[in-house]
Amino acid sequence: MKLDTKKFEEKMQKTADAFTAELATMRVGKANPEVLSKVTFSYYGSPTPILTMANVSTPDARTLVLTPYDKSTLKEMDKAIQTSDIGIHPQNDGSVLRLVFPPMTEDRRREMIKQVAAKGEGAKVAIRNIRRDANDAIKEQKKNGEMTEDEAKLSDKAVQDLTDKYIKKIDAIIEAKNKEMMTI
Repeated sequence: MKLDTKKFEEKMQKTADAFTAELATMRVGKANPEVLSKVTFSYYGSPTPILTMANVSTPDARTLVLTPYDKSTLKEMDKAIQTSDIGIHPQNDGSVLRLVFPPMTEDRRREMIKQVAAKGEGAKVAIRNIRRDANDAIKEQKKNGEMTEDEAKLSDKAVQDLTDKYIKKIDAIIEAKNKEMMTI
C-alpha cells in the first residue's frame, strides 16, 4: 500500500500559506494595512488587534488612515504602533492616525530582499522537514511489512515530487515579492 501523501501535502500548503502571510506584513514602501495585522494594544486590559478596532483607509499609495471606532483608544493605538517593529511613527491629529510610508531607498530594498530570501529559506527548510517526516513514515511502514519495496520507491518519488512542487512555489513567492519591492 503506497503512502497517503495527503496530510503531508496539507502541511506543505500550510507552510507556503504562512510564508505568504508573513511576507504580506513586511513594509515595502506602499501603504498596506497588513503591516498592522500583528500590532495589538491594550483595550480594557486585554491585547486587541488594531485592525479590529479601527477603520483603515488608503487615501493614496503611501498613506494609511486609521479611524478608531472608539476615540478613547486613539492614544493607546498610537503608542502601540510606535513601539511595534513596523518602523513608522503615526501622526495623531486627535481623531485619526495617519501613517505615511516613506519611499524605500535602494539600500533598504536590498536589505528587504535579503530578509525575504532568509524567510524563504526558512520555509524551504520547513518543507524539507515535512519530507523527512514522510520518508520516516515510509521506512516505518516498510519495516513493519505494510509496504513492499516497489511501493516504498513509488512513495519516495511521490514525496519528492511534492517537495519539489512546494519548493518551486516558495521560489515563485520570493520572486514575486522581490519584483514588488524593486518596483518604484
